[in-house]
Amino acid sequence: MTFVHQADPHVTAIRAVMPRTPQGCEECLRLGTPWVHLRLCLTCGHVGCCDSSPGKHASAHARVIGHPIVQSLEPGEDWRWCYVDQNFV
Repeated sequence: MTFVHQADPHVTAIRAVMPRTPQGCEECLRLGTPWVHLRLCLTCGHVGCCDSSPGKHASAHARVIGHPIVQSLEPGEDWRWCYVDQNFV
């Protein structure tokens, strides 16, 4: 199920992207640390781990780089989340 919140102004940041590291979280792979779930930045293709993971790299990417929207990279999931507005888009 995809949730769409058209009023979210950050949807303009969504681009057609490919995961930069489809095998896992970019930072966790470099550091050799585990992750729980993966999130795909819909602006640049960064793959980061969720906030249930020790590194919380997806939300850190959104906060530091400023890319607001991620999509779940988990099999069978297609939801998108805006970190700025804290809602599904």
